[in-house]
Amino acid sequence: MATPKQDLLQGTLDLLILKTLSLGPQHGWGVAQRIRQMSRDVLEVNQGSLYPALHRLEEQGWIDSEWGTSENNRRARFYKLTATGRRQLTREEQSWVQFVSAVGQVLQNA
Repeated sequence: MATPKQDLLQGTLDLLILKTLSLGPQHGWGVAQRIRQMSRDVLEVNQGSLYPALHRLEEQGWIDSEWGTSENNRRARFYKLTATGRRQLTREEQSWVQFVSAVGQVLQNA
């Protein structure tokens, strides 16, 4: 049975983008593909959510961007994590682990 695509919990998209960019610079479509691949096709980020999130993260100083050429020889904006973004990623990961632990406790005790 195929696993249905899951909607991202509010707030997790930033974490997923930051984590993806911690692996190296990537253009927007590449970010979405990495998330899909790393989640084994469970998570799918649509462009209507991805690009506003990338712009928001750039405004916050967590990522930076520059124009370049994609692997299929097209002009694309490449995003990379900043030092501030790396620190934020650490905070986001810690918060996520705490959240998952708390949900796990509720499920075990319910």
